[in-house]
Amino acid sequence: MFHPGELAVQQRLGQAGIADRVGRSIRTGIPAVAADFLAEQPMVVLAAADAAGRLWASPLTGPAGFVHAIDDTTIDIAALPGDDDPLLDALTGDIAVGMIAVQAQRRRRMRVNGTARPRPGGVRISTEQVYANCPKYISRREIRAVSAGQAGPARQGTELTAEQGTMIAAADTFFVATADADGHADASHRGGNPGFLELLSPTRLRWPDYRGNSMFMTLGNLAVHSRCGLLIADWSTGTLLQLTGRAEIVWDTADLTTGAQCAVDYTVERVIERPGALPLRFGAPELSPHNP
Repeated sequence: MFHPGELAVQQRLGQAGIADRVGRSIRTGIPAVAADFLAEQPMVVLAAADAAGRLWASPLTGPAGFVHAIDDTTIDIAALPGDDDPLLDALTGDIAVGMIAVQAQRRRRMRVNGTARPRPGGVRISTEQVYANCPKYISRREIRAVSAGQAGPARQGTELTAEQGTMIAAADTFFVATADADGHADASHRGGNPGFLELLSPTRLRWPDYRGNSMFMTLGNLAVHSRCGLLIADWSTGTLLQLTGRAEIVWDTADLTTGAQCAVDYTVERVIERPGALPLRFGAPELSPHNP
Protein backbone atom coordinates (compact mmCIF):
# COMPACT_ATOMS: atom_id res chain seq x y z
CA MET A 1 0.00 0.00 0.00
CA PHE A 2 2.75 2.45 0.97
CA HIS A 3 6.03 2.95 -0.88
CA PRO A 4 9.44 2.74 0.87
CA GLY A 5 9.69 6.48 1.54
CA GLU A 6 6.30 6.61 3.26
CA LEU A 7 7.09 3.49 5.31
CA ALA A 8 10.43 4.93 6.41
CA VAL A 9 8.86 8.17 7.65
CA GLN A 10 6.00 6.34 9.38
CA GLN A 11 8.47 4.14 11.22
CA ARG A 12 10.84 6.99 12.08
CA LEU A 13 7.99 8.93 13.71
CA GLY A 14 6.48 5.88 15.40
CA GLN A 15 3.18 6.05 13.53
CA ALA A 16 3.30 2.95 11.32
CA GLY A 17 0.41 1.30 13.15
CA ILE A 18 -1.80 4.38 12.79
CA ALA A 19 -0.85 4.69 9.13
CA ASP A 20 -1.80 1.07 8.51
CA ARG A 21 -5.26 1.63 9.99
CA VAL A 22 -5.86 4.98 8.28
CA GLY A 23 -4.52 3.63 4.99
CA ARG A 24 -7.37 1.15 4.78
CA SER A 25 -9.59 4.08 3.78
CA ILE A 26 -7.68 4.54 0.50
CA ARG A 27 -9.68 3.26 -2.46
CA THR A 28 -9.05 2.88 -6.15
CA GLY A 29 -12.63 3.81 -6.95
CA ILE A 30 -14.73 6.87 -6.22
CA PRO A 31 -17.43 6.41 -3.52
CA ALA A 32 -20.75 8.14 -4.09
CA VAL A 33 -20.10 10.62 -1.29
CA ALA A 34 -16.79 11.59 -2.90
CA ALA A 35 -18.43 12.01 -6.30
CA ASP A 36 -21.04 14.29 -4.76
CA PHE A 37 -18.34 16.30 -3.00
CA LEU A 38 -16.33 16.80 -6.20
CA ALA A 39 -19.39 17.93 -8.14
CA GLU A 40 -19.87 20.80 -5.66
CA GLN A 41 -16.36 22.22 -5.96
CA PRO A 42 -15.40 25.42 -7.85
CA MET A 43 -11.68 24.63 -7.70
CA VAL A 44 -9.23 21.75 -7.59
CA VAL A 45 -5.44 21.78 -7.55
CA LEU A 46 -3.43 19.49 -9.83
CA ALA A 47 0.16 18.38 -9.22
CA ALA A 48 2.32 17.05 -12.04
CA ALA A 49 5.78 17.25 -13.56
CA ASP A 50 6.67 19.17 -16.71
CA ALA A 51 8.85 17.79 -19.50
CA ALA A 52 11.99 18.71 -17.55
CA GLY A 53 10.81 16.81 -14.47
CA ARG A 54 10.02 19.95 -12.47
CA LEU A 55 6.96 19.61 -10.25
CA TRP A 56 4.22 22.24 -10.25
CA ALA A 57 0.91 22.75 -8.48
CA SER A 58 -1.81 24.46 -10.53
CA PRO A 59 -5.43 25.41 -9.83
CA LEU A 60 -8.33 24.60 -12.14
CA THR A 61 -11.63 26.41 -11.63
CA GLY A 62 -15.16 26.41 -12.97
CA PRO A 63 -18.84 26.35 -12.00
CA ALA A 64 -20.19 23.55 -9.84
CA GLY A 65 -20.09 20.35 -11.83
CA PHE A 66 -17.01 21.24 -13.87
CA VAL A 67 -15.33 18.41 -11.93
CA HIS A 68 -17.39 15.23 -11.87
CA ALA A 69 -17.07 11.47 -11.76
CA ILE A 70 -17.95 9.74 -15.02
CA ASP A 71 -17.76 6.30 -13.47
CA ASP A 72 -16.20 4.59 -10.47
CA THR A 73 -12.61 5.24 -11.61
CA THR A 74 -12.80 8.26 -13.95
CA ILE A 75 -12.99 11.96 -13.14
CA ASP A 76 -13.63 14.54 -15.83
CA ILE A 77 -12.46 18.14 -15.40
CA ALA A 78 -13.92 20.65 -17.85
CA ALA A 79 -10.98 23.04 -17.60
CA LEU A 80 -7.32 23.32 -18.53
CA PRO A 81 -4.50 25.38 -17.01
CA GLY A 82 -4.16 28.94 -18.29
CA ASP A 83 -1.92 29.83 -21.21
CA ASP A 84 0.87 31.00 -18.88
CA ASP A 85 0.51 28.08 -16.46
CA PRO A 86 3.57 25.81 -16.43
CA LEU A 87 1.41 22.69 -16.42
CA LEU A 88 -0.43 23.46 -19.65
CA ASP A 89 2.31 22.08 -21.89
CA ALA A 90 2.72 19.04 -19.62
CA LEU A 91 -0.86 17.90 -20.19
CA THR A 92 -0.28 16.67 -23.72
CA GLY A 93 -0.42 12.91 -23.12
CA ASP A 94 -0.84 10.42 -20.33
CA ILE A 95 0.77 11.90 -17.24
CA ALA A 96 0.85 11.05 -13.54
CA VAL A 97 -1.10 13.58 -11.49
CA GLY A 98 -2.21 14.26 -7.97
CA MET A 99 -5.38 16.23 -7.31
CA ILE A 100 -6.76 17.82 -4.17
CA ALA A 101 -10.13 19.46 -3.64
CA VAL A 102 -10.50 21.67 -0.55
CA GLN A 103 -13.89 23.03 0.43
CA ALA A 104 -12.70 25.93 2.56
CA GLN A 105 -16.20 26.99 3.55
CA ARG A 106 -16.76 23.69 5.41
CA ARG A 107 -13.16 22.62 6.09
CA ARG A 108 -13.38 19.47 3.99
CA ARG A 109 -10.91 17.98 1.52
CA MET A 110 -10.25 14.92 -0.57
CA ARG A 111 -7.32 13.72 -2.63
CA VAL A 112 -6.96 11.71 -5.80
CA ASN A 113 -3.84 10.25 -7.40
CA GLY A 114 -3.83 8.69 -10.85
CA THR A 115 -3.15 9.23 -14.54
CA ALA A 116 -4.49 12.18 -16.53
CA ARG A 117 -5.20 12.30 -20.22
CA PRO A 118 -6.11 15.57 -21.94
CA ARG A 119 -9.28 16.00 -23.96
CA PRO A 120 -10.50 19.08 -25.87
CA GLY A 121 -11.12 21.74 -23.24
CA GLY A 122 -10.30 19.56 -20.30
CA VAL A 123 -8.68 16.52 -18.79
CA ARG A 124 -9.74 13.10 -17.52
CA ILE A 125 -8.17 11.30 -14.60
CA SER A 126 -8.11 7.55 -14.16
CA THR A 127 -7.98 7.08 -10.40
CA GLU A 128 -5.52 4.89 -8.52
CA GLN A 129 -5.93 6.33 -5.00
CA VAL A 130 -8.98 8.16 -3.65
CA TYR A 131 -9.26 9.23 -0.04
CA ALA A 132 -10.52 11.92 2.31
CA ASN A 133 -8.38 13.96 4.68
CA CYS A 134 -9.08 15.30 8.15
CA PRO A 135 -10.13 18.97 8.44
CA LYS A 136 -7.06 20.03 10.43
CA TYR A 137 -5.31 23.29 9.53
CA ILE A 138 -7.84 24.38 6.87
CA SER A 139 -8.70 28.10 7.05
CA ARG A 140 -12.40 28.69 6.55
CA ARG A 141 -13.07 31.05 3.63
CA GLU A 142 -16.16 32.15 1.74
CA ILE A 143 -16.19 33.00 -1.96
CA ARG A 144 -17.29 36.61 -2.32
CA ALA A 145 -16.95 37.10 -6.08
CA VAL A 146 -15.93 35.49 -9.34
CA SER A 147 -13.86 37.79 -11.52
CA ALA A 148 -14.33 37.90 -15.27
CA GLY A 149 -11.38 40.25 -15.67
CA GLN A 150 -8.24 39.55 -17.63
CA ALA A 151 -5.26 38.22 -15.67
CA GLY A 152 -2.11 40.31 -15.77
CA PRO A 153 1.05 39.17 -17.57
CA ALA A 154 3.06 36.46 -15.82
CA ARG A 155 6.34 37.42 -14.19
CA GLN A 156 9.12 34.85 -14.05
CA GLY A 157 12.35 34.66 -12.11
CA THR A 158 14.72 32.45 -10.19
CA GLU A 159 14.29 34.08 -6.80
CA LEU A 160 11.56 35.78 -4.82
CA THR A 161 11.06 39.54 -4.87
CA ALA A 162 10.37 41.56 -1.74
CA GLU A 163 6.68 41.82 -2.69
CA GLN A 164 6.44 38.07 -3.23
CA GLY A 165 8.12 37.55 0.14
CA THR A 166 5.44 39.70 1.76
CA MET A 167 2.74 37.57 0.12
CA ILE A 168 4.39 34.41 1.42
CA ALA A 169 4.70 35.80 4.95
CA ALA A 170 0.94 36.51 4.99
CA ALA A 171 -0.03 33.03 3.74
CA ASP A 172 -2.10 30.72 5.95
CA THR A 173 -2.55 28.15 3.17
CA PHE A 174 -0.49 26.67 0.36
CA PHE A 175 -0.44 23.56 -1.79
CA VAL A 176 2.42 21.13 -2.35
CA ALA A 177 3.21 19.00 -5.40
CA THR A 178 5.45 15.97 -4.79
CA ALA A 179 6.15 12.62 -6.43
CA ASP A 180 7.63 9.29 -5.44
CA ALA A 181 10.73 7.70 -6.94
CA ASP A 182 8.66 6.28 -9.81
CA GLY A 183 7.06 9.62 -10.66
CA HIS A 184 3.62 9.04 -9.14
CA ALA A 185 2.45 12.55 -8.29
CA ASP A 186 0.57 13.81 -5.24
CA ALA A 187 -1.09 17.13 -4.33
CA SER A 188 -1.43 18.12 -0.70
CA HIS A 189 -2.47 21.08 1.45
CA ARG A 190 -0.59 22.86 4.20
CA GLY A 191 -2.16 25.34 6.59
CA GLY A 192 -1.24 27.31 9.67
CA ASN A 193 -1.17 30.80 11.10
CA PRO A 194 0.34 33.53 8.90
CA GLY A 195 4.11 33.26 9.12
CA PHE A 196 4.20 29.48 9.34
CA LEU A 197 5.64 29.50 5.81
CA GLU A 198 8.89 31.23 6.63
CA LEU A 199 11.00 33.23 4.20
CA LEU A 200 14.67 32.54 4.98
CA SER A 201 16.11 34.23 1.89
CA PRO A 202 15.02 35.06 -1.69
CA THR A 203 15.63 31.40 -2.58
CA ARG A 204 14.92 29.59 0.69
CA LEU A 205 11.68 28.80 2.51
CA ARG A 206 10.87 26.66 5.53
CA TRP A 207 7.63 25.31 6.94
CA PRO A 208 6.81 23.10 9.95
CA ASP A 209 5.13 19.76 9.33
CA TYR A 210 2.25 19.42 11.77
CA ARG A 211 0.76 16.10 12.74
CA GLY A 212 -1.94 14.91 10.34
CA ASN A 213 -3.24 11.54 9.14
CA SER A 214 0.06 9.69 9.82
CA MET A 215 0.31 8.32 6.27
CA PHE A 216 3.04 10.86 5.38
CA MET A 217 2.44 10.85 1.65
CA THR A 218 4.10 14.25 1.21
CA LEU A 219 7.07 13.60 3.51
CA GLY A 220 7.37 10.05 2.18
CA ASN A 221 7.69 11.38 -1.34
CA LEU A 222 10.25 13.99 -0.27
CA ALA A 223 12.27 11.28 1.46
CA VAL A 224 12.89 9.61 -1.90
CA HIS A 225 12.45 12.43 -4.43
CA SER A 226 13.42 16.01 -3.59
CA ARG A 227 11.66 17.82 -6.43
CA CYS A 228 8.68 19.80 -5.17
CA GLY A 229 6.25 22.47 -6.37
CA LEU A 230 4.36 25.04 -4.30
CA LEU A 231 1.22 27.04 -5.04
CA ILE A 232 0.53 30.12 -2.92
CA ALA A 233 -2.48 32.36 -3.54
CA ASP A 234 -3.55 35.83 -2.54
CA TRP A 235 -7.16 34.82 -2.03
CA SER A 236 -8.48 38.39 -2.14
CA THR A 237 -6.85 39.45 -5.44
CA GLY A 238 -6.42 36.14 -7.26
CA THR A 239 -2.66 36.53 -7.64
CA LEU A 240 -0.85 33.19 -7.78
CA LEU A 241 2.73 32.27 -6.98
CA GLN A 242 3.87 28.99 -8.49
CA LEU A 243 7.28 27.79 -7.35
CA THR A 244 9.30 24.78 -8.34
CA GLY A 245 12.44 23.61 -6.61
CA ARG A 246 13.75 21.02 -4.20
CA ALA A 247 12.83 20.19 -0.62
CA GLU A 248 14.69 18.56 2.26
CA ILE A 249 13.25 17.19 5.49
CA VAL A 250 14.92 18.66 8.57
CA TRP A 251 14.42 16.15 11.36
CA ASP A 252 16.08 18.01 14.23
CA THR A 253 13.47 20.78 14.29
CA ALA A 254 10.66 18.86 16.02
CA ASP A 255 8.77 21.14 18.43
CA LEU A 256 6.36 19.54 20.88
CA THR A 257 4.92 22.95 21.83
CA THR A 258 3.60 23.50 18.31
CA GLY A 259 3.07 19.90 17.24
CA ALA A 260 5.68 20.16 14.49
CA GLN A 261 7.17 16.72 13.83
CA CYS A 262 9.93 18.15 11.66
CA ALA A 263 10.40 20.96 9.16
CA VAL A 264 10.86 21.16 5.41
CA ASP A 265 13.52 23.40 3.89
CA TYR A 266 12.73 24.47 0.36
CA THR A 267 15.13 25.77 -2.28
CA VAL A 268 13.47 27.85 -4.98
CA GLU A 269 14.63 27.19 -8.52
CA ARG A 270 11.96 29.00 -10.51
CA VAL A 271 9.18 31.47 -9.68
CA ILE A 272 6.10 32.29 -11.76
CA GLU A 273 3.81 35.08 -10.50
CA ARG A 274 0.43 35.32 -12.25
CA PRO A 275 -1.51 38.43 -11.15
CA GLY A 276 -5.26 37.91 -11.03
CA ALA A 277 -5.00 34.41 -12.55
CA LEU A 278 -7.35 32.84 -9.99
CA PRO A 279 -10.87 34.07 -10.84
CA LEU A 280 -12.29 33.19 -7.41
CA ARG A 281 -12.12 35.95 -4.82
CA PHE A 282 -12.40 35.01 -1.17
CA GLY A 283 -13.13 36.95 1.97
CA ALA A 284 -11.01 37.12 5.11
CA PRO A 285 -10.05 33.76 6.63
CA GLU A 286 -11.22 32.17 9.83
CA LEU A 287 -8.05 30.38 10.91
CA SER A 288 -8.25 26.76 11.93
CA PRO A 289 -8.62 26.12 15.68
CA HIS A 290 -6.08 23.32 15.23
CA ASN A 291 -3.30 25.72 14.30
CA PRO A 292 -0.55 25.83 16.93
